[in-house]
Amino acid sequence: MYKIVKKETLNNNVKRMTILAPFVAKKAEPGQFIIVRAFEDSERIPLTISEYDREKGTIAFIYQLVGASTMELDKLNEGESVCDFVGPLGNKTELEGLKKVAVVGGGVGTAIALPIVKKLSEMGATVHTIVGFRNKDLIILEDELKSASDKLVVMTDDGSYGEKGLVTNALENLILDGNKYDMVFAIGPLIMMKFVTEVAKKYDTKITVSMNPIMIDGTGMCGCCRLTVGGKTKFACVDGPDFDGTLVDFDETMSRGSMYKEFEVHMREKECNLLNKEVK
Repeated sequence: MYKIVKKETLNNNVKRMTILAPFVAKKAEPGQFIIVRAFEDSERIPLTISEYDREKGTIAFIYQLVGASTMELDKLNEGESVCDFVGPLGNKTELEGLKKVAVVGGGVGTAIALPIVKKLSEMGATVHTIVGFRNKDLIILEDELKSASDKLVVMTDDGSYGEKGLVTNALENLILDGNKYDMVFAIGPLIMMKFVTEVAKKYDTKITVSMNPIMIDGTGMCGCCRLTVGGKTKFACVDGPDFDGTLVDFDETMSRGSMYKEFEVHMREKECNLLNKEVK
């Protein structure tokens, strides 16, 4: 059992949970993920590591209340424990040799961007961070990102905070201002990463994207997380989650990701009904 040492609310639908897991914390690196199981009969949930503290032996991850599994996980509070906690899984994000970088995060993808921004800052790189949200109420981790970035640009779709527009607008503006990046890292919704990749390609800039398709075992055995990269089948859990964005078939990945939408809605409604009964 792995104890929950801290649980925070970042916005109405996003929480941060910190788990005491010293052996995982000892090896964790930016870009890697863990798989957590709330209870013995719960589903396995792959979640990217958002923070790690080797001295305290803790791992933090951020989850959004969008489905039955995350809603079940959210039933647990500080002092309680999750049933299983496995990691670190996947490959770390390659950061060596980078001098100037743009990190682009969208929505909860911002949580995955945070350890990358922090590590780059510690390595002495110049880091320009761009984050995008639908509106002001959904913004997370602004202070943490600002303290680790040389420049932070916050974009909102409706202009309720920061600059109005998309992260692609911000990235293109920074490039047009004369910034030459060794690498762009894009982390967020598939459609966002697809168009950030298009901007990077337009200006002949290297881009790495973090892929998080449907995943079950996290070891490459189930095959659920397969995607096409450079015309070849890859598995996000063992070959990734980072890939060259210019080689990823985003349209195929988005199509596969939508296959279970109806089932996900059904399970969420079922969990909501159970929660309502518990409240009564």
